Amino acid sequence: MKTRIKVIINGKICTGRAGQTLLEIAQNNGIEIPNLCHNGELKHYGGCSLCVVEAEGSPKLLRACSTVAQDGQVIYTESERVVRTRKTSIELLMSDHDGDCRGPCVLNCPASVNAQGYVQAIARGDDKEAVRIIKERLPMPACIGRVCPHPCEDGCRRQMVEESISIAYLKYFAADRVIQAGGYLPPKAAATGKRVGIIGGGPGGLTAAYYLSLKGHRVTVVDAMPQMGGMLRYGIPEYRLPKRVLDEEVAEIASLGVEMKNNFRIGRDVTFEEFKNSYDAVVLAIGAWESMPIGCPGEELDGVMGGIDFLRQVAMGEKPAIGDQVAVVGGGNTAMDACRTAVRLGAKEVYVVYRRTEAEMPAEQLEIDEAREEGVIYKFLTNPAEIIGENGRVKEIKLQVMELGEPDESGRRRPVPVEGKFETLPVTCVISAIGQKANVAGFEGIELNRKGIISADETSYRTSMPGVFAVGDATNQGASIAIEAIGEARRCAKVVDLYLNGMQVPYQKTYLSVKKVSPEYFADYIKLPRAKMPTRPPEERKHDFQEINLGFSEAQARAEAARCLDCGCHDFAECKLIRCANLYELQPERIERIKGNGKGKLHPSYKEKRLVAIERDQGKCILCGQCVRMCDEVVGKGILGLVGRGFDTTIRPEFQQSNVIRECVDCLKCAEACPTGALRIRENELEE
Repeated sequence: MKTRIKVIINGKICTGRAGQTLLEIAQNNGIEIPNLCHNGELKHYGGCSLCVVEAEGSPKLLRACSTVAQDGQVIYTESERVVRTRKTSIELLMSDHDGDCRGPCVLNCPASVNAQGYVQAIARGDDKEAVRIIKERLPMPACIGRVCPHPCEDGCRRQMVEESISIAYLKYFAADRVIQAGGYLPPKAAATGKRVGIIGGGPGGLTAAYYLSLKGHRVTVVDAMPQMGGMLRYGIPEYRLPKRVLDEEVAEIASLGVEMKNNFRIGRDVTFEEFKNSYDAVVLAIGAWESMPIGCPGEELDGVMGGIDFLRQVAMGEKPAIGDQVAVVGGGNTAMDACRTAVRLGAKEVYVVYRRTEAEMPAEQLEIDEAREEGVIYKFLTNPAEIIGENGRVKEIKLQVMELGEPDESGRRRPVPVEGKFETLPVTCVISAIGQKANVAGFEGIELNRKGIISADETSYRTSMPGVFAVGDATNQGASIAIEAIGEARRCAKVVDLYLNGMQVPYQKTYLSVKKVSPEYFADYIKLPRAKMPTRPPEERKHDFQEINLGFSEAQARAEAARCLDCGCHDFAECKLIRCANLYELQPERIERIKGNGKGKLHPSYKEKRLVAIERDQGKCILCGQCVRMCDEVVGKGILGLVGRGFDTTIRPEFQQSNVIRECVDCLKCAEACPTGALRIRENELEE
């Protein structure tokens, strides 16, 4: 009898021992066959049906984990029939899977920063681990924690209890402490010999530089401004983001070996073609540096300026002549920065002119409130009709009174003029903060979209030029928040790295499971107040550009982080189910629709803690039986068992004696065997 056999798998000759399963031989020969219920410590079972393969000459598919290989077999692991069957099996599992792969805070973050992970680390007192987690997705946490409008907090489920976690402030709390302790940088890969040129030293360009440098590529960043930072330096006032903080994080990126060249302008110092030919790949992150015009008569008068231009001048140490009465047009965060900066420059009356109501303002409510505290006057439901001058300089602004009509495409009610109704304000300066656009001069040859900005593929970040990629405010949708540019830049860096290694693979969004939760789910939770950021009083802070926020104390930060509900899956990194789910393009919603039409039903979703040291989540359980079999076949205790029949089968523990409970606490092998995170070790119980 042969002791060695040969099996041809996907055209590859694989050798194995007689008696081994197809799955074992495939694994030993570097071929992965998806599976959920296989465990080397247990007897072959074949319950999940994901490991099915097709054998030549066999009319039915075979379960690779329980089928003993035969000498000379020809096996296909990804045939059309196999993939169709496997996809259906995964879709059935995912349609019944009621669990969060990631917390809603992570899903709401444009950069997918693991907020749940770093908040939990801060709660434990491990700030360095928090920064390590943050820097997997975001290289400038001290800066972004101060300025981000934190969409993560909009998704935080703690607001179903009382208020969301103060995620952004916790980010910069940990980052500041780690910087003070010497900083943190992850290990860098060996040099590849490849060169990448990045045009633009703002958050997008610096992020791309950081991650490409970590991959071992030689990176050069060029920027037209005197210092790196982009809008973080020239568009966000000092009182929100002290430039010493920005300098520290830019220096960290430079310490990776990133070359940085300032006062370098494409079209003046070198043509784009010449620049492109000097590198193996180029990333454009040029930002949006031109203010949008108001679009009314009188814009050409002295004293009318763009919000971006105004903030840039102040950031560079200039003092624009704005006079005593300033009108800022717009309702976003740039308008808030401009009006509060005007207050600090000594203007006696500062107005914000906005055509909708306060409820529709896109600016953060905190910014709106703090500006009001500093004396800013809001003129809601008004829009500039004309800027009136005298001797070539601004004298008045005539405002059209508006009212709200039907919702527009953004969902906000459309402002419409009230016929014949106007208001006039005496002003010495008008600042336009209604939007910004990119200046693409010097980049001729790159395809632009209908908005006149760079057209880049939204998954590969490729432009119309080979080897040239683009991210951030100068592409596709136009200007947005810094964390959007950072998210794009990190994903782009991943694609560029693959490109430099000879692969042209677009970035693929990860498939994730999302739990449906209502406020009733949290009805029994203890209400804990959100930590309040200590700030300088308005009468003091409005006279200078020193940082407004004083920062959390350590006690505040630890307590605030401890409010986290820890929504995402504890086992995400090791979850076999989600790894299988991302092998194919799934449509579990088609099965959900069938169930929703009354032709099927879902298993109930609940958590139980009778296992003492382990929490079992029925919503994640796929009834693979590994926990039951591990407890019975390997440990020899039989504490877990399958209860019920058919669809109503569940797994239940059975404790008869206290010594059995103790053994359960010391064992935990069932949780280690679970492929979906349905069993979670309760660390607090273990510590007790």
